[in-house]
Amino acid sequence: MDNGVNKKNIDKFNLKEVIGLLVVVAVVSLITGFAVSNRFLKDKNKNMTNNTSLNSFIENYNYIVNNYYGELDENKLLDSALKGVLEAIGDPYTVYMDETEVNNFNIKLEGSYQGLGVEVFVNKNNNLEILTVLKNSPAESSGLKSGDIITKLNGESVSDSQNFAQKIKGKKQIKLTIKRDDEVFEVELTKGTIILDSVFHKVFERNGNNIGYLGISIFANNTDEQVKVALEALEESKIDSLIIDVRGNTGGHLTSVENILSLFLDSSHIIYKIEDDKGIQTIYSKGKKTKEYPIVILTNEASASASEILTATLKEEYGAKSVGTRTYGKGTAQELKTLPDGTQYKITTKRWLTPKGNSIADSGISADFNIEFDVSYYNEPIDENDNQLQKAISVILGL
Repeated sequence: MDNGVNKKNIDKFNLKEVIGLLVVVAVVSLITGFAVSNRFLKDKNKNMTNNTSLNSFIENYNYIVNNYYGELDENKLLDSALKGVLEAIGDPYTVYMDETEVNNFNIKLEGSYQGLGVEVFVNKNNNLEILTVLKNSPAESSGLKSGDIITKLNGESVSDSQNFAQKIKGKKQIKLTIKRDDEVFEVELTKGTIILDSVFHKVFERNGNNIGYLGISIFANNTDEQVKVALEALEESKIDSLIIDVRGNTGGHLTSVENILSLFLDSSHIIYKIEDDKGIQTIYSKGKKTKEYPIVILTNEASASASEILTATLKEEYGAKSVGTRTYGKGTAQELKTLPDGTQYKITTKRWLTPKGNSIADSGISADFNIEFDVSYYNEPIDENDNQLQKAISVILGL
């Protein structure tokens, strides 16, 4: 991945997971417009609300449970009822997530997880093949390589990635049987903490100028710290300007983007505003100093939510320019609720506004220099063939 995090796969994260999350993790008893406690639902004499529709739901739920001929899984019924409530809202960002979706979602947003450090897939020969070995992982330390075939896990055959994930769940020590070419051998691994890199940086030297490049793939829980380290390294390289690349970045934690923007703006600057039924709240930078070098931001149609906050704030408060295409246009924020069984749902509770009070919902943020990405880049993915990046460099140099 030669310039980090952007163009290779803008669908890497589902846009309906797009985030701008105000993460509020809470275990709830699932009374969100209807009662979800089995105990409450079964007690016909208990009336906790005067809502006619709600009482009708409880009455009919009890009738179904008590009169259906056959076995019923009440947890499944209640999950389906919650899904129905969320779907009826008609908001693409208000969604229910099952256990698998929750795990994947949380790994992306946390930026780390306990595991082996391999990505696997079923190849054309129906073998479970290692696609990627992550850096600084138990898999890398054990000498595993991309292309290795996993034939057994703890002595048992494995057929697909889901089967693989289920078999390692809850286990710390793992023994893999590996086929590499004509060789078959065993590898013993201990799960470790895998840190997911969401930031990539380097320096371009052009016409006597040092142009810093900072690519951000998602605003995970640890992205702000990774940006801080990368920015310090770039500034030690005596950069004259900076390109920030959020192409394909669908968002993440609001706190992460707040901390990143505070690296560029002092506390007199507004980062964004939040509007809910109580009014508008203004969020200010926590920074001590405003940077002085020129900044250009690379965006595309998959730059969403927290990426749009970063783009809008740097344009309105810093004077940055943007190159690429119009952003996605996600101007709302969600809260995340965790249920006792580990499933979760997101619900839209607020919308965010730019420092100047503008909403970008649906409209997105237009690029100052609108440049469609030249897909011929994929034939030879090098920086020189990235036309949007080259345009950003030209803007920096005033060409």
